Amino acid sequence: MHVGSLRSISNASAENSALPPEVQDTKEEEENLKAPAHYRFVFPEFLPNSDPARRHKLTEMLERREMMRRRAVIEIPEFYVGSIMAVRVSDPHAPGCQNRFVGICIQRGGQGLRAWFVLRNVIDDQGVEIMYEMYNPTIQAIEVLKLEKRLDDSLVYLRDALDEYSTFDFDMQPTSHAVDTAVPVNPLKVKLRPRPWRERYERQNLQGVEDLGLPERFYARAAKLATPWEKYDIMKQYRNSIVEEDQEEIYQDVHKKQVDIEKKRVQKRRQQKLESRR
Repeated sequence: MHVGSLRSISNASAENSALPPEVQDTKEEEENLKAPAHYRFVFPEFLPNSDPARRHKLTEMLERREMMRRRAVIEIPEFYVGSIMAVRVSDPHAPGCQNRFVGICIQRGGQGLRAWFVLRNVIDDQGVEIMYEMYNPTIQAIEVLKLEKRLDDSLVYLRDALDEYSTFDFDMQPTSHAVDTAVPVNPLKVKLRPRPWRERYERQNLQGVEDLGLPERFYARAAKLATPWEKYDIMKQYRNSIVEEDQEEIYQDVHKKQVDIEKKRVQKRRQQKLESRR
């Protein structure tokens, strides 16, 4: 640790020690309730629509309350586009009234109770995709078999890729991921089938796809339609995002409820262990 950081810590502790005990406790509680910075990546669905005309503070608060109530019933783990997951839902027409599907997450979106994600797998040489509403009460369990990210934010191009990139065993065993470590990024580049494709992939600046092997005229047209200046458009970024103050307020509320949920789960596990020993 640097000397400067040590001095800052000692100065901070000295300042806190000079405060009355009740003020020190309040400061410690505020620091403990401050949401971690990674929450905006783990819980993106808690951020509301960026369009001010579609926002309503009371509605957002009630939605967050319902979302946390659902999270208290089932554990919704951290996952990203590219993670391999298993979802079990109640299905009255399936054997045992349950249906379990394993696949790779190719898309994730939506805000609030309308948050969703799409899993894809190839079964009997047929691509199968299922869109799940994350807070749908018919979902009984969500399990992350392999936690990882990919080079792109959307993997819809797997629909035009070779089947091997979307084939996963339903009996796949979970891969453990160490706590407090960075989520690995899979650098895999997939090979697409020959055209025709569902989308103009040469216009999307994809990182997780091998060379498309198209004639030069396709890339020339893509260059004409490209809008590289948009990444410098500050006003557009502002309009498409939630201001920092609102994000902190939202995630502080989420963090407080998440801590309460985790405490209750720990107490429940301890109670179950005690009952099993009897």
